[in-house]
Amino acid sequence: MQIQKILNNNVVITTDQKNNEIVAMGRGLAFQKKIGDEITESAIDKTYHLANSDLFNKFQELLVDVSITYVEIANDIIDEAKVTLKNPLNDSLYISITDHLYAAIQRVKEGVRVRNLLLWDVKRLFPDEFSVGVSAVKKIKEKFNIDLGEDEAGNIALHLVNAQTESDNEDAYMMAELMQEIIQITSYYFKVQLDEESVYFYRFTTHLRFFASRIMNKRQLTDETDNELLLIIQKKYQNAYQCVEKIADFISKKYAYEMSNDEKLYLTIHIARLVQKVSE
Repeated sequence: MQIQKILNNNVVITTDQKNNEIVAMGRGLAFQKKIGDEITESAIDKTYHLANSDLFNKFQELLVDVSITYVEIANDIIDEAKVTLKNPLNDSLYISITDHLYAAIQRVKEGVRVRNLLLWDVKRLFPDEFSVGVSAVKKIKEKFNIDLGEDEAGNIALHLVNAQTESDNEDAYMMAELMQEIIQITSYYFKVQLDEESVYFYRFTTHLRFFASRIMNKRQLTDETDNELLLIIQKKYQNAYQCVEKIADFISKKYAYEMSNDEKLYLTIHIARLVQKVSE
């Protein structure tokens, strides 16, 4: 295999047996070498072939600035995610996870920690993705002696959620359409203009994106909420719950999807908080 481009001492661009351009990584792989030199397959630890040329170029740019250690740990996380989630993952995940880990670790080193306002949603709605996130945080603690905490476990989980949905443009369009329909039903029911700049609207729409993804994939959230808790929520947020019932009826008719009690409960809470802030 011949070196076509050297990104750093550990990473080069070369071609595989089918003449596909690939990223090849290995400790000291390009040390004291130049373009045109041969490298042996035994010296290569990992290769990456990203079919999308734009992603391939972005990955190259990232590898120029980021240590091989970050790429290796990102790769370990993605390998675990593939086994745990059993769903295809978009190639862009190699870029987003590596870049996110690098930025998150640098922030913590500088004493800056960012709260994940969606942590509660992520833990409850995406337990498998969150478990991979928790495992990732443990790997990072072992490698860098830095504890990123649950907030970053949730952020990593969000990257995994996105990587399972962003590959299908038609689904993405349908998700956006469904989200807009739910927002319109909510706005019309309460006869209010929702504040799209508020953090509550951000939380609401993020929750809707997860919810819409489950509807598109027919992945219903299992009911685990105690019936008594649901009754309490119904009583406390009567108007919000009635709005959710209208949403559930709409979704049932248009998308042939029956909302679970857990889904109704979470959507009720989000709508109640959103509308309360608009009314204040």
